[in-house]
Amino acid sequence: MKKRVPLLITFITGFIVIVSFFVPHRPFGALETETLIWYSIILGFTLLIGVDSLVRLHTRQIRRKKKGWWYSIVFFAGFFYCLTIGIISLIRTPNPFQPGTVFFYGYETILIPLQSTMFALLAFFVASASYRAFRARNLDATLLLITAVIVMIGRVPAGHKLWTRLPGIANWVFDVLQMGPMRGIMIGVALGAVAMSLRLILGIERTYLS
Repeated sequence: MKKRVPLLITFITGFIVIVSFFVPHRPFGALETETLIWYSIILGFTLLIGVDSLVRLHTRQIRRKKKGWWYSIVFFAGFFYCLTIGIISLIRTPNPFQPGTVFFYGYETILIPLQSTMFALLAFFVASASYRAFRARNLDATLLLITAVIVMIGRVPAGHKLWTRLPGIANWVFDVLQMGPMRGIMIGVALGAVAMSLRLILGIERTYLS
């Protein structure tokens, strides 16, 4: 019974969304709107469940003194800091993300620099992966290397200084050469999404119940 009810709800909801997409007239169009409203409500509760699960996980980490448990203390410090300034900003102004609020100040001075640091560190991993991928070991790898160099140099101002036509060649690679493979990838992604949706609606895929 615990599995049949979620499967039935998934089937009915998926069926309504599919029918309302192809038949936008009443009553199906209104059903789609109602379904999206209920989806937003359920999403709010799932966020609360996710926060509860995260707090429980880090609490266990601290109690058992597992390796790296002090990261959990950092998590709680950041969690309660964001929660406190978010509530304060919400009481003072209707929009906490408005410039000048305490929440926006914390977002701008803490979160954005942390994100910038993370992406700066990722640049080194991308560079090492590019070095391994662009080794000219055969003809295909050589073509990939030449194309990558043209695109990277052509997308920066230095490329225009070296050769005025280089940015145009880089744009041609983006607009022409990569368009065919990109369309193939997007078609594959769309077919995969359709297949996974059908598996969920028909109850074949049940991993979310575990």
